[in-house]
Amino acid sequence: MNAISQAANSASRLKLMIRQVAYEAVGVRSYELVDPTGEDLPPVTPGSHIDLHLEDGTVRQYSLCNDPSERHRYVIAVLKEEWGRGGSKAVHQNFHVEHTVDVGVPRNSFALDPQATKHILIAGGIGVTPLKAMAHQLQANGADYELHYCAKTPAHAAFSRELLDRLDSDMVSLHFDGGNPVDGLNITDLLHEQPDGAHLYYCGPEGFMAACDKAASHWRPGTVHFEHFKAPSPSKSVVDSALSPVAQPGEAEFSIQIASTGLVFEVPENRTIAQVLADANIPIETSCEAGLCGACKIGYVEGEVDHRDFILSDEEHQGCLTACISRAKTPLLVLDL
Repeated sequence: MNAISQAANSASRLKLMIRQVAYEAVGVRSYELVDPTGEDLPPVTPGSHIDLHLEDGTVRQYSLCNDPSERHRYVIAVLKEEWGRGGSKAVHQNFHVEHTVDVGVPRNSFALDPQATKHILIAGGIGVTPLKAMAHQLQANGADYELHYCAKTPAHAAFSRELLDRLDSDMVSLHFDGGNPVDGLNITDLLHEQPDGAHLYYCGPEGFMAACDKAASHWRPGTVHFEHFKAPSPSKSVVDSALSPVAQPGEAEFSIQIASTGLVFEVPENRTIAQVLADANIPIETSCEAGLCGACKIGYVEGEVDHRDFILSDEEHQGCLTACISRAKTPLLVLDL
């Protein structure tokens, strides 16, 4: 990353202190982050997430799971993944009380829709974190909602006691499958009919996400919202590019043009749009580099995009792309920069 990009990204960071670490479920710890001087933190909306900048330069995204009305703290929950890329292990090993952490300013790509008159929230495992924050907000608003939380066993269900104690128990359903999804929540039956004005929100592991996507395939466009916390694997090429910030060999080369200046840059097969822009001293914010967080979303005004993200809606794809992972289907993309 060049110096200008570093400056742009550091300007959007907070230095927070870990005030508390707590065991929440098997393999899951929560981390309470506060301002070291006791100041209020920037306001958030339910569904927001933050970037954790680890000491080795790694960046990981975690949803805020506490009540969004709380200005004195952010709370995240981290599942230690034995076969992950190392970020969760680093957090579990190195994040301790009074440790200071670089944190990105919260952003939200998974927000509650204000047009909805009913909200159906379905969480799988650690995917409960953004939905927990949503439930707190909906409860405070007196909104019509229901939260379904799917986990292997009660011991694997983070925050279950807090959810039952702080929320209307009639709105919260816990589903335990013992490791066999067949014995858990029947998502197909739950989503068979779409209530008038209902919107769906779901987050969880890949198989769970696929089941929700299939069960809600008949719901009206624009009423289904979801957030992946790991890149899905529909094809090897997409996974490879999602798990690496560098595009894979064999990709087609194309050009990008800056609409405001007319400058043209080549994007070779082994570079991303974000990397080429950084090399040209045109900094844009980047974070996950996997099409999951939306930090690098930029507009385009001409050309056809090969969208590979897992976060933008079909409507957003008409004028926006994620520079970390999207490529072009046409020789030229004109960027709204």
